[in-house]
Amino acid sequence: MSRRRYELTDYEWSVIQPLLPNKSRGVPRVDDRRVINGILWRFRTGSPWADIPERYGPPTTCYNRFVRWRQAGVWDRLLQEIARAYDGDIIMIDSSCVRVHQQAAATQKGDRDDGGMGRSRGGLTTKIHALVDAEGRPVDLKLTAGQAHDGKTGESLLGYLNADGILLADKAYDSSSIRSLAAERGAWANIPARKNRRESFTFSQYLYRYRNLVERFFGKIKQFRGIATRYDRKPENYLAALKLASLRIWLKSYESAA
Repeated sequence: MSRRRYELTDYEWSVIQPLLPNKSRGVPRVDDRRVINGILWRFRTGSPWADIPERYGPPTTCYNRFVRWRQAGVWDRLLQEIARAYDGDIIMIDSSCVRVHQQAAATQKGDRDDGGMGRSRGGLTTKIHALVDAEGRPVDLKLTAGQAHDGKTGESLLGYLNADGILLADKAYDSSSIRSLAAERGAWANIPARKNRRESFTFSQYLYRYRNLVERFFGKIKQFRGIATRYDRKPENYLAALKLASLRIWLKSYESAA
């Protein structure tokens, strides 16, 4: 049977297989590669879990494996391990909003947790905050409600900024705190100043052009229909899906360079 375009290649599987949990108790678990391909199918198509094709095994197996490994931090560790080779000389931060589907917005009555969902004129939205390296590969991801300010969340992403590094971001991140954090790390924040700024800052328009790489990243992950629209009620599941899609971007960059 030929491989579907959204399934793991032999190269991708060879990279992630050694990083997967290898201590299973009781009955041996169903083939990991088949199950992961089923999970990828679900998020690539945006279909309900129950519609996963039989070739990937029972839909409940795919869903349970996805959630169990999310709870165990497997998807987090995979992205951390694969992303260790990120280029820290230049990093870029930005955000993008996605619509929340009505099935994800159905919360329990009296539930005060917004689940990373914000209400605006366009309805419910979730904002994805991303930090990518100079190759446009994702290093860190966070979720907030759609109306959340970029600057505050952007500060939490600067832990990956190296000394002598360069931070590229748009005007939404022009804050004294972000510039100070970059300076404390010995880095330069190449951010255009807002019009109401009294101070002037060194700014390179030439370097700023490369910020389009973070926008390209959002374009790539939104090829997954289950990410372009949020169908998952739990933000933890949606964030895990983002990391799984981000993992594919890293693997493809390694495979093209091999």
